[in-house]
Amino acid sequence: MPNNDWNAPVAVNFPHQEQKLVGGPFEAMTCLTDRWPNMSGLKFLRARMACKAALDGRLSADDARVIFVEAVGEAGGKAH
Repeated sequence: MPNNDWNAPVAVNFPHQEQKLVGGPFEAMTCLTDRWPNMSGLKFLRARMACKAALDGRLSADDARVIFVEAVGEAGGKAH
C-alpha cells in the first residue's frame, strides 16, 4: 500500500471558510468534495484524478499535492 501522507500538509484558505489543514490525498478528496467553492475547472478535475491516482498507488502523493495546490489557486483560494 502506498504512503498517502504528504511530506508537508497544505493549509487551505478559501474566502468565507475556516482554514483547513490537508495532510494527504484522502483528505484532499474530502476537501474537493465537501468544501470546494467551485466544482468545475480543469485544475479541479485534474486534482480529483491525481488524488485518486495517488490513493490507488499510480501517482506519488507529493505529485498529487502539487496538483491539488494548483487547484486551490484556480478556485480562488490560498494554499501554503
